Amino acid sequence: MRKKTLATLIAATVLAAANTAYAKSIEYIFYDKEGIAGSEVIHQDGTKVSGELKLGWNNRRLNLKESFTIGEAAMPEQLSIEGISPFGAPVSEEFSLENGVARWKGSDEHGSAKTSEAQFYIPKNSTLAVQTQLVKALIADADQNIDLLPQGKARLYKLDKVTLQQGEKKKTVHLYGVSGLGFTPDLAWYDDNGDLFASDEGGWFAILRKGWDKSHLEELKTRQVAAADQYLQGIAKKHTHTSTQPILISNVNLVDVESGKLQRKQHVLIKDGKIAKISKKPIKANGATTIDARNHTLIPGLWDMHTHLSAADGTLNMAAGIINVRDIGNTHESVTRISELYESEQIIGGDLFRAGFMDRESENAMRMGKTADSLEEAKDIVEWYADRGYQQIKTYSSMEPEWIAPLAKHIHENGMRLSGHIPAFMTAEEAVDAGFDEIQHINMLFLNFMGKIDTRKRLRFTEIGEHAHELDLDSKEVAAFLDKLAKKGTVVDATTTVFSSMLLRQPGKVDPEFADITDHLPVNIQRAFVGAELDVKPEHRDDYDLSAEALLAMMLKLHEHKVTMVAGSDGIPGFTLLRELELYAKAGIPNIDVLRTATLVPAQVMGADEYTGSIMVGKNADLVLLEGNPLEDITALRRTALVLEGQNMYRPDELYTALGIKPFHPSVPFELNNTTTVAAKSQ
Repeated sequence: MRKKTLATLIAATVLAAANTAYAKSIEYIFYDKEGIAGSEVIHQDGTKVSGELKLGWNNRRLNLKESFTIGEAAMPEQLSIEGISPFGAPVSEEFSLENGVARWKGSDEHGSAKTSEAQFYIPKNSTLAVQTQLVKALIADADQNIDLLPQGKARLYKLDKVTLQQGEKKKTVHLYGVSGLGFTPDLAWYDDNGDLFASDEGGWFAILRKGWDKSHLEELKTRQVAAADQYLQGIAKKHTHTSTQPILISNVNLVDVESGKLQRKQHVLIKDGKIAKISKKPIKANGATTIDARNHTLIPGLWDMHTHLSAADGTLNMAAGIINVRDIGNTHESVTRISELYESEQIIGGDLFRAGFMDRESENAMRMGKTADSLEEAKDIVEWYADRGYQQIKTYSSMEPEWIAPLAKHIHENGMRLSGHIPAFMTAEEAVDAGFDEIQHINMLFLNFMGKIDTRKRLRFTEIGEHAHELDLDSKEVAAFLDKLAKKGTVVDATTTVFSSMLLRQPGKVDPEFADITDHLPVNIQRAFVGAELDVKPEHRDDYDLSAEALLAMMLKLHEHKVTMVAGSDGIPGFTLLRELELYAKAGIPNIDVLRTATLVPAQVMGADEYTGSIMVGKNADLVLLEGNPLEDITALRRTALVLEGQNMYRPDELYTALGIKPFHPSVPFELNNTTTVAAKSQ
């Protein structure tokens, strides 16, 4: 932050004076796609501000109470937050600024800093009150760029303005973007006083000030989404390197995932986005865009089979070598918009495969796709998704067990597959017998042997933590179940990383599954990896640690019994999928088979293996160049040196830098040659 000018000090003084002049309360409503999901009330009395957030979805319940005092330059000087995180872990944070010394402490972090100028403390857990106050502080600053605590800088961007009318009421609201907190700027609408008015990015939740009709969100969402997409379009325009001429990759070691062998010192020619030639002899291609890939390994582009996409995820995935993704649960509006943006190459992202999301109406329903009150309504939903080109249906935990068999029959008759969470009070084996083609999440495999529990609730996590390690994986019962999965061709999308992470995380400690990457991430993303998710009592700590080991043991058993496995993340894009594959290797699965779970096998499951999933002449040039050999060292997958999606080439270090991430490895050099006609032949 620059030295304070006279204008800045005057603005801050005026704002502080205004803060002492009145008291007000503003209530916000959180909407999901079918109704109200929560609320927050923010009350301000002079320089004292308090907020209470209550938000619920599925079995998650977020409750936070926050209070702070506004000091110099509209920044908090005393702050307190107490509450419960979505999975039940306690939240506690305190911040104070006295005599030029800032101090903060809480469940997960503590620290202090001397500061000669006001700096804005960003809590690890926050409600809308601090978000609003940050924008007010940025407005009050002369260059709208302020230093943050514990680290970083925030900058304000003015993006749009609109005047809304409701009866005799009028309100002018401004779309601001705040950079410095995440991978991309945070966008929301604020009124002339800097108070939050609304936010709707087209995802799971929308926020609107109470007293204003929900219909206003449609216009605000359209404008907000367009602004967010424009930012991503700028990244794509700058960092997509398209070769109009063929691309020649020389001297590369190539992983043939079909044969399971490494082919050394190969030469690969790409024309019109497809693999045109693979040769042990050098290929002469005059004028081609050439890449000298000696000491590098070429693998097929990776798949992530368990995503809940936002538009920005494509850039993160591409940097990690993930080209094809399956969205396993989203709003129809959001996933179709993202798919169109990917296909038109307006933003970075590869091929997108879609699962239509469905749950049964209940207090624990996940209102992300569509909910049904009856079997007939569920069948109608299936037809709705089929008419719109979805490849499969994913059901959730509130579905009625007796619906599954007739619903599966209807899904199959409509040419789609059925996957999902195992419904409450049903076992995984019963679901498979009823027609499930695929099971999401490794916990569902353990729960199969723990009786019929209510999987709509946190029991589906805590029972695993406390008791998964007690299951005898060498028992005849387990073997018979896994053999049935293999015989029926039932696919397992285990998302092991998110469950291992959930079990192992502890207050004040970095998530061990992501400890190797956190220092590469923006500071406020780093902080999300610190602390517990579940409220694990001390007497169960050893159980949870042992159960995390049991997850890996189950993965090895799946492999040994030849169960079809596909790798999926269900977490932070890119990084979670790579860690998933590392865990498979850690479990003892051979690296070539690990690679198949994220290349050839997903392509086969989604019916795309004729044109992608392996490196073969005629297939799409979905390719990733790595430093190192992943057949010997699976962590080589982190060292992406180049990603090719057809004729488009991406430098991972550029993409990571654009998202505020410190790169993991330098990209290989190349120069586009977009002027020369090419003739290619072996010599």
